[in-house]
Amino acid sequence: MQLVGILAFIFALLFSVMVHEFGHYLTARRYGMRVSEFFVGFGKRIWSRQRGETEFGIKAIPAGGYCRIDGMTPRDEMPEGEESRAFYRASSGRKLIVLGAGSFLHFVLGYLLLFVLLAGVGVNQVLPVIDSVAANSAAAAAGFQKGDQIIAIDGDRSTDWQDQLLKIRNSEGRPLTFTIERGGVIQDISAAPRMTDIEDGTSRYVLGIINEFGTKRMSPVSSVTRAAELTWRFTSASATSLVQLPTKIPALWGQTFGGEERDQNGLVGVVGVARVSGQAAASGELDLAERLGTFILIVASLNIFVGLFNLLPILPLDGGHMAVAIADEIRALFAKIRRKPRPAAIDVQVLTPITATVFVILAALTVLLLIADILNPISLNF
Repeated sequence: MQLVGILAFIFALLFSVMVHEFGHYLTARRYGMRVSEFFVGFGKRIWSRQRGETEFGIKAIPAGGYCRIDGMTPRDEMPEGEESRAFYRASSGRKLIVLGAGSFLHFVLGYLLLFVLLAGVGVNQVLPVIDSVAANSAAAAAGFQKGDQIIAIDGDRSTDWQDQLLKIRNSEGRPLTFTIERGGVIQDISAAPRMTDIEDGTSRYVLGIINEFGTKRMSPVSSVTRAAELTWRFTSASATSLVQLPTKIPALWGQTFGGEERDQNGLVGVVGVARVSGQAAASGELDLAERLGTFILIVASLNIFVGLFNLLPILPLDGGHMAVAIADEIRALFAKIRRKPRPAAIDVQVLTPITATVFVILAALTVLLLIADILNPISLNF
């Protein structure tokens, strides 16, 4: 079962890469740019087919993919008569759209996965069903019983129990009308929450019940907004992780070679994420819905992180090329203000030393993560 989880993650990762590159392909073709290759994987060509001017195919090493847009720099050769279709000749606005399309589709894919999770699979949450009633509590005095399903509080039928919980805590001890279903019969019970000392040292108004915990689906309408909220939350968390990334590398080094315990909130590579996916799939403590939900959540968060990471303004990432396109427009604006001709586009090949340096740093971090995930893997308790 663990192998199934790992293979499923690898497939999902390759699919995500294909979606990313497809974003570049669609927008490049939309603006008349020439796309000569669209491949999943690297290395030796396993299979390919020519469709129009584009060769589609699969290569031996399943470690990504690429979409070759011709004429990325003025030095690239174009087929005779096709020079006007070179990428570097396009307007900066069109360049930004083509370059950003891959990351945009990562966010779209992440959002869609979260929507499917909420509306189709369901998520673990507190249910409005009573699991137990505390002795000498307001609930016991009012006659609540195990198995009662709370449908509404003071007529409010909100399906989010956290919203209903706030009504209880903010009641200030006044009686509330609870509409419940018991044995198929709908009835109303009045109860006044009581101020109670909590184990954490605080006090608040409580009813005196413990709810059941389980998987619940949301309505499609509610899932639309909730998936957007989760996408934003994951994006913010990814941004925080990227800012903190340099500070976590020394700790990762110690966890890899110093025998320190691996930080579950620290850096993790593709191998580590695949292993966690396998753990979730093989966990005997999760039911099928929980396993599927965990897998979807992992893939969705990974897509959002990759989409944001790829927008970093450093070469060779798409964000680096976008930064160059923006710099071109700034230079053109200054030239226009000074009433001078538009300067030639920046040749990214001139920035090769910077690109190579960044590539070496990213490659070194990838290797370190690979070693860490093998020697001292993260293990989550499912």
